Amino acid sequence: MSARLLEGRAIAEAIRTKLKAQIGSVASSIVRPPKLVAVQIGEDASSAVYLRSQTKTAEALGIGYELRTLPETIAQPEADLLVEALNNDPTVDAVILQLPVPKQIDAKRLIGLIMPQKDAEGMHPSNIGRIVLGTWTIAPCTASACMALIETSGVDLYGKEAVVVGHSEIVGKPLAMMLLNAFATTTVCHIATGERGLLAEHVKRAEVLVSAVGKPGLIKGAWVKEGAVVIDVGINKVGDRIVGDVEFDEAARRASCITPVPGGVGPVTVTMLMKNVVEAWKEKR
Repeated sequence: MSARLLEGRAIAEAIRTKLKAQIGSVASSIVRPPKLVAVQIGEDASSAVYLRSQTKTAEALGIGYELRTLPETIAQPEADLLVEALNNDPTVDAVILQLPVPKQIDAKRLIGLIMPQKDAEGMHPSNIGRIVLGTWTIAPCTASACMALIETSGVDLYGKEAVVVGHSEIVGKPLAMMLLNAFATTTVCHIATGERGLLAEHVKRAEVLVSAVGKPGLIKGAWVKEGAVVIDVGINKVGDRIVGDVEFDEAARRASCITPVPGGVGPVTVTMLMKNVVEAWKEKR
């Protein structure tokens, strides 16, 4: 079997086309276009690519975008004040805190201060809670991207064995809830699964497999079930190459669909961020 590539750029473009249509249909009742403000504390090279992608995607969609950069030495109270000011600014529809932040800043506190209806990343506890209830409109961007890629594969999740490797708050945990809401039989694997030597056993059962760990070659291609849908969220630098968590070549011979790395989940993630911005903007109608 040779897997069909789930190319993120093409999927992202299809979603952007729908977002443009939504913006066009709602704009007359709101008067102004959506606006996203990104807050960056200090400078971090690892976030530079994501920032550039945000700027480019927002511009393409006609979404206003502003980057607020705070000094690396800023204290928590001053950072809190900026978030509160953005909450109270009626021209700002959505806010994203760029991670990582300096050690003196409590990122969870700042994210919790962002109004749920302006939470561009979908990480506010209220928005996470809505995923559990199955009533969300705004959700963590990478988890939403994974669901969009799975949907594009054409697989019917009802009753399927889904395995999520990694239980982070931004991907693994919310994605598991989304899969459960789609009635997939969902297993979450994490560091303790690997320490017990049970990771391969779980992966081999997966009809839908998502790995979001950030460890190259963690998922052996031989473990992938014939016909599985494989979503590789991992971004790892190995020499001069960027690779995922999954041994791609062998996995692609066994899977029905697989995401490339790079070019799979990443382009869809920033598009889902903009989808959240549009959803926040639409609430103001």
